[in-house]
Amino acid sequence: MSVASRWLRWSFARSDAVRDAGLSTPDDVIRYDGIRYGEDPLWQALDVYRPRGGEDEALPVIVSVHGGGWVYGDRSLYQFYCMSLAQRGFAVVNFSYRLAPEHKFPAPLEDANTVFHWVLDHAGRYGFDPRHIFAVGDSAGANILGLYCAACADPGYAAGYGFQCPDGFVPKAAALNCGQYHIERKRLPSTLGQLLIRDYLPGRGSAGELERIDVAAHITSRFPPVFLMTSNGDFLRGQAPPLYRALEANGVPCVYRCYGSARERLGHVFHCDVRSPAAQRCNDEECAFFRSFL
Repeated sequence: MSVASRWLRWSFARSDAVRDAGLSTPDDVIRYDGIRYGEDPLWQALDVYRPRGGEDEALPVIVSVHGGGWVYGDRSLYQFYCMSLAQRGFAVVNFSYRLAPEHKFPAPLEDANTVFHWVLDHAGRYGFDPRHIFAVGDSAGANILGLYCAACADPGYAAGYGFQCPDGFVPKAAALNCGQYHIERKRLPSTLGQLLIRDYLPGRGSAGELERIDVAAHITSRFPPVFLMTSNGDFLRGQAPPLYRALEANGVPCVYRCYGSARERLGHVFHCDVRSPAAQRCNDEECAFFRSFL
């Protein structure tokens, strides 16, 4: 494991602990925790959250793909964010996936695929509406989700993987938040994010690998509608405009938002801080975007 991965795990764990200190499960949310979706008992597990009341009602679903530079994170760190989405009228699936460097690409995509199969297979048990399955992903999770949407939408791209997407399935819409969508090979050694790529990719960032994980390079007209979000203090802010142009060029419905103002500087993945008014505005708008497809 590189120094970059060790530092990120330490640094992000500290900031996430501060962000979520004092939070607890809201009274208006029902949760089902620690459900196995794969063979790995540590990483291949998920939680389901639903708004309390109407337990027999089939609800639209949001699947959350957490961030963390491909090397950090699990479902416990996204529970409060995901429960806040459930409070907005959705069933929410919050899952952990296998992390680098212990598990290399495409392990997270394989796990995401298994989760979407699980959602479709367990729709009746957990009150999911299989006609309306949405997804959110941030930072590295936005990269993972973007690539998974590309695989669902493009059989040619999916053929490069060893897994089979659910037959005919494409998420109804996706929110890609503060994401990493493109990395230039000539700059691989120069930043923390590019060092993480070396831990994530089996070939440590070959030209072919970087093209394969370039979300914008794999957009087609069948890619799901996107709510694309960044912020004025997001260190990945420059990643969003090229992806927006690729979505527009392929006729994919897209809403693009850059949150923050001269008086309000918002950082990377600010939307996960459920006590923040800015996060509440962003998450309200993303859920409204999803509801427009019901």
